Amino acid sequence: MDRRTLAFWSIIAILCAASLFYGINAEKQRRTLQSAAGKVESGDLVKLVKVIDGDSILAVREGDSPVTIRLVGIKSFDAKVEKDLVTPFAQAAIESLKRSMADRPVRIMLHSTPKDKHGRYLATLYTDDQDIALHLVRQGLVLVYTVYPFPAMQSYLQEQEKARAGRRGIWSNDSLVERAVALIHEWRSQNR
Repeated sequence: MDRRTLAFWSIIAILCAASLFYGINAEKQRRTLQSAAGKVESGDLVKLVKVIDGDSILAVREGDSPVTIRLVGIKSFDAKVEKDLVTPFAQAAIESLKRSMADRPVRIMLHSTPKDKHGRYLATLYTDDQDIALHLVRQGLVLVYTVYPFPAMQSYLQEQEKARAGRRGIWSNDSLVERAVALIHEWRSQNR
């Protein structure tokens, strides 16, 4: 075998091994989240276990198993995509969630549909009477997700417009504004 052929097959082997490694880890994480089989009810106090991304957390009620909670009304960009303009804002949303909930009791208010198709609880979370998701919207770190209506949607949309007018977070970058507006239009068309 000549050097080029050997190099080619070596690269293929490395790529296959990397794909296998990341696939196994992704599956482990998915199973961990699905096995979060605790139970929560509206009004319960929970503690943060882990921030999964800018709109989902793993939390636990004292004496119970952890649960996965998806924050109602917001959508965060992916923090794991390298060299994407949104990545710093997605990471900032994760950090803001950690700061907001670390070592503090978090009150959970379940959505009228308490779970989504992935088994995650759908809820609004509060610390010291502050709506955590609304705080992220005010900072311009997430978008208001309008596909599924929720009671506070109008106030979320107003805060999003204030963040946009103030050019906070993702609204400070014209390229990101274009992406955000395109997503917002797509979600509106899904809602009709």
